[in-house]
Amino acid sequence: MSVVLIDNYDSFVHIIAQYLAELDEERTVLRSDPGNIARIEELDPDYLVLGPGPGHPVDSGHVELVEHFAGKLPILGVCLGLQAIGTAYGATVSPAAHIMHGKTSTIEHDGRGVYCREPGTTREVTRYHSLIIEEATMPAELEVTSRSLDDGYIMGIRHRELPIEAIQFHPESVGTHEGIELLRGFHQTYVAP
Repeated sequence: MSVVLIDNYDSFVHIIAQYLAELDEERTVLRSDPGNIARIEELDPDYLVLGPGPGHPVDSGHVELVEHFAGKLPILGVCLGLQAIGTAYGATVSPAAHIMHGKTSTIEHDGRGVYCREPGTTREVTRYHSLIIEEATMPAELEVTSRSLDDGYIMGIRHRELPIEAIQFHPESVGTHEGIELLRGFHQTYVAP
């Protein structure tokens, strides 16, 4: 299987790339730059990962990728990728009341999709974000799959019909134990069921 990982100039995206290698994925990492739609179509991957990074999703180039590839490729979003998927479907992304950079939280999840390999319905995760999806603006096409127990923020979303799922936290962080299992869960659910 092949995957394109979009790097939005993030310091730790190489760890996600390493996780994908551990899953035996043929991976290509592209910087979030203009012209990626044509390049991704050329590469013809089996799925797309929208990586984390700084800034607002409307400035990242991720939203355009979601709009173009939704329904054509499975898409996994991480942090900024989650915000971009939400934005592409009409959700509002705004500053969080509490900035969560390098902080751990317990989340509760639905046990499906990326979480299908989880032994329970909660897990510890590490968060690096100052933006959130405003829950009141969640579009009908998307469902909440997980939320943090400490502040109630959305930590995961999934498209109700298309193979699109995203997490707000960082699976590549050392504080997110066995984060690779979330990528494996995405692969198992959407790429090679």
